[in-house]
Amino acid sequence: MDTSGTIADWCAWMRGIGRAERTISERQTTLWHFFEFTGTTPESFTQRHVVRYLGRKGLKPASRASYYTQVKAFSKWAVLIGLRDDNPMTDLPAPRRPKCVPRPITNGDFIALLESTPRRLTRMKIMLAALQGLRAHEVAKVRGDDFDVHAMQLRVQGKGGGTAVIPLHPGMLELVEAMPKRSWWFPSELTSTGHVTAKSVSTVMSHAMQRAGVPATGHQLRHWFGTNLLTSGADLRTVQELMRHESITSTQIYTLVPNERRVEALARLELPKAA
Repeated sequence: MDTSGTIADWCAWMRGIGRAERTISERQTTLWHFFEFTGTTPESFTQRHVVRYLGRKGLKPASRASYYTQVKAFSKWAVLIGLRDDNPMTDLPAPRRPKCVPRPITNGDFIALLESTPRRLTRMKIMLAALQGLRAHEVAKVRGDDFDVHAMQLRVQGKGGGTAVIPLHPGMLELVEAMPKRSWWFPSELTSTGHVTAKSVSTVMSHAMQRAGVPATGHQLRHWFGTNLLTSGADLRTVQELMRHESITSTQIYTLVPNERRVEALARLELPKAA
């Protein structure tokens, strides 16, 4: 069986069980590079080849962990369909993932970003990320039909192809009225999907931040969203729902607890009094 055919079958299988197209694309790219780098095929690679691939110098810890997960998923599938009798990933320890910390931009940087961004579509992408907590690929797929201004709701096409309905931030109302009521908000003639790509959204926001002199990325607006929900009084469980995280552990990565809140909490701690 040729490598291209095997990878195509794997992609079809992932699509069949509902994996997101972004996930499929990332895994496909990794596997192509893995087989090219190791000079192997889906049937012939061994654990030693995986170790060589993951042990390359200069590879970031987060990338190493992601590649491990992607090759492991392929190996499991290869055994499942009978392509291989053995799983090369068995007994191969997972690389340690680096600890993620919240990286919200400051309120001052957010104001500077808006003040230096006159373009309507760019501002809209920024506001969707900051006031609704949308990821870049979610911003890219926004349609006028997704908004219900009467019910104050926004329908989001999220990770894994799932759909969620979240409250619409009041600050979005005026912006929504100025955008198309139907179809894509950010159309593109360069893609088969009809809308811009997630990479395009990230690039646009990063360039806006560079012009504003803000040392951050577009995704840090989502960190700002989660952190400011928490500091404004929302409990962590509510923040989890609004950020659409399956695990509250993921939410904690995005929410920075200001030192003022820690000082305040500590000040409320009282010593027990003797009876």
